[in-house]
Amino acid sequence: KNRYDAATQLAPLLEKYRHTDGIIMAIPRGGVPLGYYLSRHLDLPLDLLMTKKLGHPQNPEYAIGAVSLEGSIAEDCIDIPEQYIYEETRRIREQLKERYRQFMGDKPPAAIKGKILIIVDDGIATGRTILSTIKILRNKFPAKIVVAVPVSSEQAAERISKAVDEFICLETPFPFFAIGNFYEDFSQVEDNEVATILAELKAAHKVN
Repeated sequence: KNRYDAATQLAPLLEKYRHTDGIIMAIPRGGVPLGYYLSRHLDLPLDLLMTKKLGHPQNPEYAIGAVSLEGSIAEDCIDIPEQYIYEETRRIREQLKERYRQFMGDKPPAAIKGKILIIVDDGIATGRTILSTIKILRNKFPAKIVVAVPVSSEQAAERISKAVDEFICLETPFPFFAIGNFYEDFSQVEDNEVATILAELKAAHKVN
C-alpha cells in the first residue's frame, strides 16, 4: 500500500537481527520511512546511508560509480578524464555532507566496522548505484551487509544478491518498470518528513 506497509511485510524476514549489533542504514529519502519502522520494530539504531551516483559526463543518469560521505568508487573508464572524476566526486561529497548535516545536525556518521549493516530502500531498479555503494562499505569492514527492499528488478536482484551476505526482497516482478508502479501510494518523501522521523527516533534513542 505504501512504504510503511512495505516495512511491515519486510519486518518478519529481518526478525533474526533483533537486538543484534546491527544498524539500519536507510537511503534517503524513500528508504527513511521503512528504516523508521524497522528500527523501532527490531530495536536497532538508524543511520542515513548518504550516497549518490557518479554519473558519466555524457549521460549523468548512467552510473559509473558512487560517492559516499567517506569514500568513493569509479569504474575503469578509459574515455573519462581523471580530473572529471576528481572534481565530480568532490562536488557530490559536499552535497552529501550538507544533506547529512541538514538531517542529523553535527552528529558524525555511525562507525560501521564490525557491525551488521541492514540497507533499506523503497525499491531497486537498476541497482548500479547500490552495487557501487556496497563496494565502498566493504572497505569499512562491517561484519555483514544485508540489503532489504520490498521490490526489485530481477536483474538488480541477481547482481546484488551476489554482492552482499544476504539479499531480502518481497517481489521481483517482470517486466519491471518504475518502482512506484508497485505501490498504491508512492508520494514523494519530503525533507520535513525525514526530519520528523529522525526527531522521533532521537527522542526514543534509536538514532545511531
